[in-house]
Amino acid sequence: MPGMTAAPGAAAFAAALRVYEPLAAFDGDERRYWEAYLADGRAHDLAAGVVAERLAALRSLVAVPVRELPQVGDEAFVLEVDGVTLLCPWRTRLRSLHALEAFGAELPEELVEAFVSRPLLDACDEELERLRAEEPDLRVHVLTSPWQVPLRWFVLVDPSEREVSLGQDGAAPGTARPLGRRLVYRTAMSRARRRTARALDVLRRTVDEGPVTEGVEEMGRWLEEFHPRSVVELDYGGLAHLLDDAELTQDESARDIAGALAALADGDPSRAAAAYARVNARSKALQAVESAN
Repeated sequence: MPGMTAAPGAAAFAAALRVYEPLAAFDGDERRYWEAYLADGRAHDLAAGVVAERLAALRSLVAVPVRELPQVGDEAFVLEVDGVTLLCPWRTRLRSLHALEAFGAELPEELVEAFVSRPLLDACDEELERLRAEEPDLRVHVLTSPWQVPLRWFVLVDPSEREVSLGQDGAAPGTARPLGRRLVYRTAMSRARRRTARALDVLRRTVDEGPVTEGVEEMGRWLEEFHPRSVVELDYGGLAHLLDDAELTQDESARDIAGALAALADGDPSRAAAAYARVNARSKALQAVESAN
């Protein structure tokens, strides 16, 4: 999975990378379900949906060790683009299964069991194995990353696609920042794929094989799973509340990543390093808040 392994919604300060697909991307019973879902007007708006999923995650974390996954129904975020309705299914349980699998792979077994009960681990392993066998095309549409925006995500977007809102009256829960505060990029899937391919070409020619190139490759493979007429959304989510107005409006991380790649392509590693350092400094400042007292 090309993303972080935190349980969906467990962190208030998390960025998200979402893919919205047209109804044509879904088949059979699933398509009929989403058609009825839209006709009934059941979709959450983005802010309410993120809160609902986070609350479900927090309820599942009350017990130590954890004994159940977040309980959320089949929900989706909805986006209208040029008269076309696009959906981003939450797939909360599937994402939780992947997150639990990754968590278990990163730590010694006895330490994992201090946080997650053995019966739950075994049941989730069996469920994930069954899903991979019975529904191999089931896709995760949302990646989340607590306390940072992975730098490779900026490869997908262009600075001109950036949308900033400083919010409205009323503070968001747990923060001093206004409601509706956002920093979002949206782009067509076709553009995101082309940018990924160009970035990989530059990285393979100029940088030794390593985690940077591998991360972009993995992200590119993830994008290939979706309908070509999808929309990709990079959302700072709760991280927007950690930035003051000047920091939010002046965050040009996508421009810096594009500049770093252009400099590498031009054979100017010093300029590339300077651009990378600027965006990395922003990322480190956000991550530092996690351990702040």
